[in-house]
Amino acid sequence: MSTEAETTSAAAPAPAPAPASAPARCQRIGCDATFTDDNNPDGSCQYHPSGPMFHDGMKQWSCCKQKSHDFSLFLAIPGCKTGKHTTEKPITKAVPTEPSKAVPVQTSKQSVGADTCSRCRQGFFCSDHGSQPKAQIPTATSDTNMVPVEKPAVPPPKKKIDLNEPRVCKNKGCGKTYKEKDNHDEACDYHPGPAVFRDRIRGWKCCDIHVKEFDEFMEIPPCTKGWHNADAA
Repeated sequence: MSTEAETTSAAAPAPAPAPASAPARCQRIGCDATFTDDNNPDGSCQYHPSGPMFHDGMKQWSCCKQKSHDFSLFLAIPGCKTGKHTTEKPITKAVPTEPSKAVPVQTSKQSVGADTCSRCRQGFFCSDHGSQPKAQIPTATSDTNMVPVEKPAVPPPKKKIDLNEPRVCKNKGCGKTYKEKDNHDEACDYHPGPAVFRDRIRGWKCCDIHVKEFDEFMEIPPCTKGWHNADAA
């Protein structure tokens, strides 16, 4: 009898091993790693305990104050806290950028849409809304705040001058004909101006000489020497 019992015991099949737990994706903000219940030690998850802030094109984590203008670099900022992975979405309070515009607290998964979900906005995988593309934060612009930029004045191209061509100087008080080859810094006698006509008085402001008759005004000698200029205004 004992021999038969031993034979029966030896022939009994071994119990089946417990099925391995399926891998899951961590729902903590800033983690996005996959894990199993059998391989989830404390400290394996690195995450941000509180949500981001967006203001004037700047992205900042409210928990560790790390910031960046570039959205990709912002998402690459490592989490500032460690713990275990979890499939439970954290309940975080969005940090308002302006005191007058308070953001409501996220209270349930069903009431939060993909457009307001903190993980979906950051481009992470979300178990509630599926995989979302990384959000693009547009830079806010306002036509009322834009300052027009004045384009620098482009001087007209200089025309080629014939050195032997007779030209008429247009400096005030000169009017002489000259050739560019003979022009120099004392060739012209002129009034830099302006002319003054007030209360029947005529004169030049540059040399402070004033007369009553027009003929006398035309005879006032120039007070400045310089180059002849055929293009003067």
